[in-house]
Amino acid sequence: MRSLRRVVRDRIRRRRRLEPHSISVRMRTVRIKDTLSGELRELDAAREVGIYACGPTVYSRVHIGNARPFVVFSLLARFLRHQGYKARLVINVTDVNDKIYDAARKAGVPSAQLAGEMIAAYRADTDALGLGRPDSEPLATETMEQIVSLISALIESGHAYESGGDVYFRVASFERYGQLSNRDTEQMDQGEEAGTAALKESPLDFALWKAAKEGEDTDWDSPWGRGRPGWHIECSAMAEAELGGGFAIHGGGSDLVFPHHENEIAQSEAAHGSPFARVWMHNGMVETASLKMSKSEGNIFQLSEALDRYGFEAVVDFLISGHYRQPIAFGDSQLEQAASRVERVRNFLREHPVSDEEEEDPWVAERREDFLQALAADFNTPRAMAEVFDIVTEANRRVLPGASRTIIDLLDILGLASLGDAAEHVDADAERLLAARQEARDARDFRRADELRDELAVRGWEVRDSSDGAHLVRRS
Repeated sequence: MRSLRRVVRDRIRRRRRLEPHSISVRMRTVRIKDTLSGELRELDAAREVGIYACGPTVYSRVHIGNARPFVVFSLLARFLRHQGYKARLVINVTDVNDKIYDAARKAGVPSAQLAGEMIAAYRADTDALGLGRPDSEPLATETMEQIVSLISALIESGHAYESGGDVYFRVASFERYGQLSNRDTEQMDQGEEAGTAALKESPLDFALWKAAKEGEDTDWDSPWGRGRPGWHIECSAMAEAELGGGFAIHGGGSDLVFPHHENEIAQSEAAHGSPFARVWMHNGMVETASLKMSKSEGNIFQLSEALDRYGFEAVVDFLISGHYRQPIAFGDSQLEQAASRVERVRNFLREHPVSDEEEEDPWVAERREDFLQALAADFNTPRAMAEVFDIVTEANRRVLPGASRTIIDLLDILGLASLGDAAEHVDADAERLLAARQEARDARDFRRADELRDELAVRGWEVRDSSDGAHLVRRS
């Protein structure tokens, strides 16, 4: 059996063989749709493009819907760097929250233990997407000093008040409240926990700090007594600590526009008197049966399950198959279509090996330019991928020098260069394990099937299940 060290070494060697071809890169003007203004906003290439994207609340394994912002903002940062921008990506982890307390109580474990286990699972699952890690992944529990400092500044300026050990933001003190979500006060529900109405000056006010309560097994010191932060202040403090004020892009799912991002704007801008972020960028939801995918709705499909069943390239392709601002429909058929698309590209590259000596055909060069322009114009990934498939289609009709190299270059920007990995002989032991896995699945012995899949992974093979059966692909 091959060791894990050898598996990793072989992956690195394959990637080195497929390093993107060295070409001159012209920095393009990149514009992103700003939810706040409704306008396309140009990113400033002369400044660091700081990107803060709201990450998961770790009370269970992440589902494929949670993966969409991770993929969108990871690839945006990747594209910006390709274009010569200095990009810094921050995706936080919320590791203290009501939902974590509730889940830990049901599981009969300490909340910190559950959060730690779910953080490890989240990192393992997102590692498997093959996109690397963000530049920083701050935890709320490691940002308490900044959180308390920010709340103190809001109290001192009259934008917040202490009540019964809690601290609330005084919404009436911030006249621009509602500008992001365009809601009137009758449409605003903070979703605060029961029993807090009597502590508030107004139902619109939201919690910045919550006094320690029975059944909550973690709390921290503060000027207002032992307790823990509210959700919204956590992100403001983490974003400011990592990127400073007025950073380029604040991102997250469209379900966070209200109240989360609306409240972040209010508390951060009230505290500092200056814009919090220059662009607010929101991705659409992954939907099933016309409902957003969420743990609370119970319509989840774990990311780890999708990766095991379809492979990371198909999952990434699925998550960028629609424009990031639009919702995308989820189902087995959509993931199977994604698997078919990536297999089409993989087969083309197997049949058309890369030749570094070839000059890029002018028609192919135009497709390259259109691909990059599509990403520069509000990060239009489906339009960009259409250019890749245009090259595949045309190169199957006629000789197009440089087509394969260009495809790999472009796929690398979207984290899919592994589709250019050369086909490799499947050894007899791997074939035997694959057959045994299929027998276990037929017998509905899924635990044994998972064990065999893991053994194949250690040997460097990824199992791809499709309508014509399971087959093996070298792990990238």
